[in-house]
Amino acid sequence: MFENAHTLYLWVVLAPLLGSLVAGLAGRTVGRGGAHWFTILGVGTSCLLSLIAFNHIVLNDAPIFNETIYTWLATEGFEFKIGFLVDRITVMMMVVVTFVSLMVHVYTIGYMHDDPGYQRFFSYISLFTFSMLMLVMANNFLQLFFGWEAVGLVSYLLIGFWYKRDSAIYANLKAFLVNRVGDFGFILGIAAVLLYFNSLDYATVFKAAPALKDATMSIIPGTEWSVMTVIAILLFIGAMGKSAQVPLHVWLPDSMEGPTPISALIHAATMVTAGIFMVARMSPLFELSETALAFVMFIGATTALFMGFLGLVQNDIKRVIAYSTLSQLGYMTAALGASAYAAGMFHLMTHAFFKALLFLGAGSVIIAMHHEQDMRKMGGLRKYMPITWLTSLIGSLALIGAPGFAGFFSKDSIIEAVGHSGLDSWVQPYAYICVLAGVFVTALYSFRMYFMVFHGKERMDEHTRSHLHETPWVVTGPLIALAIPSVVIGAMYVDSMVFGDFFRNAIFVLPEHNVLGELARDFHGWTAMISHAISQLPLWLAAAGVATAWFLYMKRPDLPGVIQQKLALLYRVLINKYWMDELYANGFAAAGRAIGRALWQIGDVVIIDGLLVNGSARVVGWTSGIVRRVQTGYLYHYAFVMIVGLVSLVAVYVIWPNK
Repeated sequence: MFENAHTLYLWVVLAPLLGSLVAGLAGRTVGRGGAHWFTILGVGTSCLLSLIAFNHIVLNDAPIFNETIYTWLATEGFEFKIGFLVDRITVMMMVVVTFVSLMVHVYTIGYMHDDPGYQRFFSYISLFTFSMLMLVMANNFLQLFFGWEAVGLVSYLLIGFWYKRDSAIYANLKAFLVNRVGDFGFILGIAAVLLYFNSLDYATVFKAAPALKDATMSIIPGTEWSVMTVIAILLFIGAMGKSAQVPLHVWLPDSMEGPTPISALIHAATMVTAGIFMVARMSPLFELSETALAFVMFIGATTALFMGFLGLVQNDIKRVIAYSTLSQLGYMTAALGASAYAAGMFHLMTHAFFKALLFLGAGSVIIAMHHEQDMRKMGGLRKYMPITWLTSLIGSLALIGAPGFAGFFSKDSIIEAVGHSGLDSWVQPYAYICVLAGVFVTALYSFRMYFMVFHGKERMDEHTRSHLHETPWVVTGPLIALAIPSVVIGAMYVDSMVFGDFFRNAIFVLPEHNVLGELARDFHGWTAMISHAISQLPLWLAAAGVATAWFLYMKRPDLPGVIQQKLALLYRVLINKYWMDELYANGFAAAGRAIGRALWQIGDVVIIDGLLVNGSARVVGWTSGIVRRVQTGYLYHYAFVMIVGLVSLVAVYVIWPNK
């Protein structure tokens, strides 16, 4: 099979693309059934081939694949190439992306059953999978940028899928514009790589990077900046947009305007994970700048805690999970800043399974509730929807890091790594406090949602209650399939991925930054990790969060309203999301519009239209009016003009004889 690995990897990316083209271009011909079968077959094929690649690269310890597929553009002294780099970090991402996407495809059959855009939706999500695979399998910055922009484009199409809704159009425009800010930094970073390394090939750049560790550049005259710091921070600005880190996070909660299946795909396996993967892939560059690492850790820790706070006051079930995604992405980013890239990628993997599970579980609830998303109108769904209830409980336990569940192993590894990071900066203690406090906050908003939806008093209307029942197998089947890895995948891979050499030759860490290597000395297996956690603060913070949620929303449901009144100012800050949306809409966007209007009124109306176009026309009219008066038809008038002209010429000759 792997004698022709080139062909196999091509089919990994081409199979979803072909399914997308069939559903999109021949949707009317193949019908609804044909659209979902072609795309599911394409993504299923890609998933199977990814598992084969995983077995070959990881289990059989085969050499990595790094080859050019074709040359896209050749110029004098430089070539732009398309190629694949398939190593251990790549195959892990390939399996996660294709498996979660496959579950979303199957789930979509039930969720989008009555939607008129059925074929179009399947085409988009299959194209999304292709775009993400091109990104993670790239062996150069050019192809990385192609995949980077492709996932951004498809997310724009999917967030605004219900384009007749004004809120959906606003949300996808918001996502597009905010990501343009991040992408501006990203492309500047790639340009800097090309400038200083004269190559866009990963292997070439990574090999040459140590030689530029002490190199500087002058951005502002009189100041010197570290080349590696500038490149790393510019690349990370791109990750801040894609992975929705503060302050470029504002688009992600609004992405809930898209159908629930795409919310699961964006939040779990594509788009937002692209930034985390990119930073881990670029570890040979980030390791050469402690300033960049400190910046990454600060942004990640801030996002982890302060976005979690916003989840506490949301009443839309999907938005609670959306803010949960923001917070968990912050944990991953903080791990990257601590040089614990393996822990960040491990949490990316475990999070993909339980976050997709939570989103699809929320979608199951929304279907049963006739597309009602307000948790205040739910309650007591456990007895009506036992499979959705159980799988959602598993997802919630994995999210809060309950011992034994997948999220426990990855999140606790991150907290330990941040706590023991050797980063010599005030950022390290700040980040540790944030990720610790985030454990309590995560447990509180997660089980607030769980109790409000599945337990307590039934708050829906009688018509909705009378029609409540479990959703069909195309919805519950993917829930069960995602629940299994949400339980077992952490224990299976924590040893090799976090404390072992799973990512060898894919992630680079300097010896002085190797915090996971230090922690590995005290690691004695996943069972010992659970036993050790009993005496550690994170477990008790999670337990306190669950207990607080139970007390407030089960035992004393009257108290949240009282607390809201007592802490009205704090509640206002949180419900208004720190006024970040207003800052962008009424600050930056309004300023941009004002500048545009000024340029239009002064530059276009006054200068271009008024002075250049209309002004020149008026000058010509005025001049021709004067000249027209000379053309009288009288001979003595013409003789007079000739005399004036002759006198003028003589005067010029007398004044400037040498001219």
